[in-house]
Amino acid sequence: MEFADRTVIVTGAAGNLGRAVAAAFAERGANLVLVDLKDEALARAYGAAGEKRLFAPANLLDAAQAESVAQRAVERFGRVDVLCNLAGGFRMGEPVHATSTGTLEFLLDLNVRTMLAMSHAAVPRMLAAGRGKVVNVGAYSAQKGAAMMGAYVAAKSAVIRLTESMAAELREQGINVNCVAPTIIDTPENRAAMPDADPSRWVAPADLASVIVFLASDSARAIHGAAVPVTGLS
Repeated sequence: MEFADRTVIVTGAAGNLGRAVAAAFAERGANLVLVDLKDEALARAYGAAGEKRLFAPANLLDAAQAESVAQRAVERFGRVDVLCNLAGGFRMGEPVHATSTGTLEFLLDLNVRTMLAMSHAAVPRMLAAGRGKVVNVGAYSAQKGAAMMGAYVAAKSAVIRLTESMAAELREQGINVNCVAPTIIDTPENRAAMPDADPSRWVAPADLASVIVFLASDSARAIHGAAVPVTGLS
């Protein structure tokens, strides 16, 4: 059990990917700090907290609440080894010339500012310990612009560039920072939104979780600043 006694913070933990990632780490013995906006959402997703599972509801746009998550993790489990920044979201936008401030701020808040707030809280604990792993979630579509997706692509591109910058800053201090870049994830919400698509070609949450767990493992100790494409079936 490679993650036995290690502490993993998972943001967006009540979502489809969050549940898959939490399950994958739990199978490997990790202590879990599960973060989502509401305690009720975590309870619906997981039932109850437990000896190796801490619920930490927080609004990650509030720096004090993000700091509280990291502090609670240390108080409960004594350490922070892995941060999985899964909190995020998608919205089709307007044309770039008509993109509203609301659309841009919504997508930057969900995808970039939550990642920064939780990194601000968790990384100093990793630096003090001289070790750690950070795994962020970018998007395969962020490699280039796309019509009606300018704000989303910009937000996810920022995640990738910030991942690369963090990796350059932290690699000499025992901390690996990488991200995954998935295509469409197979969720009930995406199936409902795209009823004519073939979800067998999408990315299963469990498959994406496996890549995230790998990047958080000692096997990925030589990988820094990567944006790993996860594109489902060929």
